[in-house]
Amino acid sequence: MLEWKIPHEAFLDDESQGADTGIGVKVNFVACQLFALLAAFWFRIYLSPGKTSPDVRHAFATIFGIYFVIFCFGWYSVHLFVLVLMCYGIMVTASVSNIHRYSFFVAMGYLTICHISRIYIFHYGILTTDFSGPLMIVTQKIIALAFQVHDGLGRRAEDLSVEQHRLAVKVKPSFLEYLSYLLNFMSVIAGPCNNFKDYVDFIEGRHIHMKLLEVNWKQKGFHSLPEPSPMGAVIHKLCMTLVSLLLFLTLTTTFPVTCLVDDWFVHKANFLTRLCYLYVVMQASKPKYYFAWTLADAVNNAAGFGFSGVDKNGNFSWDLLSNLNIWKIETATSFKMYLENWNIQTATWLKRVCYERVPWYPTMLTFILSALWHGVYPGYYFTFLTGTLVTIAARTMRNNYRHYFLSSKALKLVYDVVTWAVTQLAVSYTVAPFVMLAVEPTISLYKSMYFYLHIISLLIILFLPIKPQAHIQKQPQTLNSVNEKKKD
Repeated sequence: MLEWKIPHEAFLDDESQGADTGIGVKVNFVACQLFALLAAFWFRIYLSPGKTSPDVRHAFATIFGIYFVIFCFGWYSVHLFVLVLMCYGIMVTASVSNIHRYSFFVAMGYLTICHISRIYIFHYGILTTDFSGPLMIVTQKIIALAFQVHDGLGRRAEDLSVEQHRLAVKVKPSFLEYLSYLLNFMSVIAGPCNNFKDYVDFIEGRHIHMKLLEVNWKQKGFHSLPEPSPMGAVIHKLCMTLVSLLLFLTLTTTFPVTCLVDDWFVHKANFLTRLCYLYVVMQASKPKYYFAWTLADAVNNAAGFGFSGVDKNGNFSWDLLSNLNIWKIETATSFKMYLENWNIQTATWLKRVCYERVPWYPTMLTFILSALWHGVYPGYYFTFLTGTLVTIAARTMRNNYRHYFLSSKALKLVYDVVTWAVTQLAVSYTVAPFVMLAVEPTISLYKSMYFYLHIISLLIILFLPIKPQAHIQKQPQTLNSVNEKKKD
């Protein structure tokens, strides 16, 4: 479930769009998010649940969100409003047994048509005003909510997994709730996707309270529930945002993706140099994602949304909506670990609406859905097909050999160092087409790399045995099975 796209392509290199246009879009994006940050502080302080009603909070969150979308994307924002209104019509009129199917096909179909028309019909390229980012976020929320309504009203409780039961929506949302969830100013520009029940709990003032009730505060010396402040988390994330911006302005501009199609790289550099250089260029492409996703997380936290409870050290945690874990990404020792910490909310969405629900080929179908959601550039499909192959090969290798390195700390350290290097190089190779977009530069790159990772992955899958422990049941436990285990 590899996601290598920011939900707004404002930070793509100016070579792939007019320089003046690129600068304008970047300014609009950053301006909107900074205004959203200020609005979030104001929203938390002056429109707190104790001071105003949920309807007022819903209304202001929606109005701000609509204003930001129009400011940033002009008349292109009509696409968001059309999709939202169409899918609310489905929400109101469709039967609960089919609401998830209709919502899925309408939302994904509309998004795909916009991707195709924007790129291939109107030749907007990557672009003058890329409205696809907010449309992608809204599509995620529409589909997630439809499945949660289906779980809550169209399925038996005992057939749901524990998580599906927790997220199930048992009453269809009102029009105002629907608009607020999809278009609120905290997440409409850059996400992330979140759950409807979590969002409503936040608007109605139950969000933090319910998380705190999971802890016995009397044992910790508290006579009443504490009141966690998000300020520490917001300041920390804003500092990370600033560092990411500085890296983008230096590292990313020094090592642009266009280096990978230079004559020197393709024809003159030796294989080892290409490996290292590809890794450096892919590293240099990350700060723009770190910047946007961390800033979006800070905006939500500033509004009081994103509290996830108390961590193992007893500290308040504000990572419910975090979209990445930079430390775990940069130190990942497996493809799986890398993907689990990159674009976390989209990976979670893919797991909940596809991976855990489809009866056949869950990995392949999840990668295909991810590619369709991202768009129609050929590079996306190179990445996701390669990613499927590498994921299966990595799982096979891990299941066959990892246990040999667990007998001592020294062996485990060697294993971790080698798997870290392999993982980072494999990710760089896999995601390169995603940022190159087109067929010709992708084939040129892979030819210069001798298709080495494709060949190695195929050999691993063909010749290594598939260990039984690799086939962990993908379907989550249902409440029924959990209750049966408790009885035993």
